[in-house]
Amino acid sequence: MTERIYQLSTREIPKKWLNILPSLPKPLEPLRNPKDGTPVPLEAMKPLFAEALLEQEVSAQRIIPIPEDILKVYSLYRPTPLIRAKFLEEALGTPAKIFFKNESISPTGSHKPNTAIAQAYYNAKEGTKFLTTETGAGQWGSALSFAGAHFNVNVKVFMVRVSYEQKPYRRVMMQSYGSNVWASPSDQTEIGRKFLKDDSNKPGSLGMAISEAVELAVKDPKTHYALGSVLNHVLLHQTVIGLEARTVLEELGLMPDIIIGCHGGGSNFGGIMLPFLEDKLEGKRDIDIIASEPMACPTLSRGVYAYDYGDSGKYIPLTKMYTLGHSFVPPKVHAGGLRYHGASPITSLLTHEGVIRAEALHQIETFEAAVLFAKTEGIIPAPESAHAIASVIRQAKKCRETGEEKVILFNLSGHGHFDMAAYEEYFAGNLIDYDYPKDEIKKAEAELPEVPDN
Repeated sequence: MTERIYQLSTREIPKKWLNILPSLPKPLEPLRNPKDGTPVPLEAMKPLFAEALLEQEVSAQRIIPIPEDILKVYSLYRPTPLIRAKFLEEALGTPAKIFFKNESISPTGSHKPNTAIAQAYYNAKEGTKFLTTETGAGQWGSALSFAGAHFNVNVKVFMVRVSYEQKPYRRVMMQSYGSNVWASPSDQTEIGRKFLKDDSNKPGSLGMAISEAVELAVKDPKTHYALGSVLNHVLLHQTVIGLEARTVLEELGLMPDIIIGCHGGGSNFGGIMLPFLEDKLEGKRDIDIIASEPMACPTLSRGVYAYDYGDSGKYIPLTKMYTLGHSFVPPKVHAGGLRYHGASPITSLLTHEGVIRAEALHQIETFEAAVLFAKTEGIIPAPESAHAIASVIRQAKKCRETGEEKVILFNLSGHGHFDMAAYEEYFAGNLIDYDYPKDEIKKAEAELPEVPDN
């Protein structure tokens, strides 16, 4: 195996998404009304989402065809290459074979366009004129802005204030695609003005930004809301990542023993691992599937598996998930895309059932991993992706100790070209490791809504 880069042709872009819902160990819990605990009917979400996306959210159809108009835009950057990280292997002295899917080659530099393109398409087809959204590090806001420009849908973005200040060029990228961008919490919405009354809310959070975006969407029938992670249809669209990776690995006669992705809400992690999950669920392969998250926001590692609000303003119905509490305001760590208080219902269920596992890492370890990856593989990764790389290095070192020639697959969810300020802080020795306090976990438990029996 002398090659390093493995590339499908554009004719081999997956023509279908993989819907994991029919294959899960048990059905997902429904969204619930906080007042009486009754399931929220799908129709109640129509003011927020395109009908086709709502249908995908609960679909029992295992394979869902990708429309030709979406495939046409996908062809701008898909298929993305699967790369054998041979230089990293050599630096670590490991017998493991390390492969990564390079999603950083997309127009906006991350995996996010995979679902942004789909969401913009379905909304445009339904006649939506405006899309509102939130963004943490700016990857999602950039992707939706790019997709909105392709399908003539105007995009309004609420960017978490700390990231808005840390990453100004992400804002400029969104504006270049024609979007309006505000630092959240903002004075553009009623809930934003409410948040601003408390100085402790000034850094913002994804929960706050979601509330602002949802508020605008429900007030205008020509406006819908788009979410870049967490929801079932988002993970569905991202399965193109793992489907492409699986095709190449099968051609090489290989299958992963370990699959790793960074985890915030669950989109890129779900995208890389879901097309391999059925093998594990059916007992065909014992795959170690690892969600790598920051110690400062360890949702799957230390959160509570319970019903909670998906946003700080309590606009969205209750969701069963791992959560750090809807009032969670994350510390100013640089992995801005991994600071959501909740986790995808799919990854939450799989974690709770012991099918996958999570590990939390400190900032400094992840930046050390990022620098090693940059020196060996030549790509400066996003701080989010650096978490996956750090977990890969941990596993590769174990293989070095045991002599096992395992196949490790991970998703490089994005490049770090807009994150140089974070690297500058690291090289200056200004980054600190932060552990999410145990008393904050207890506080989150105390603030969880009570779900009445129905």
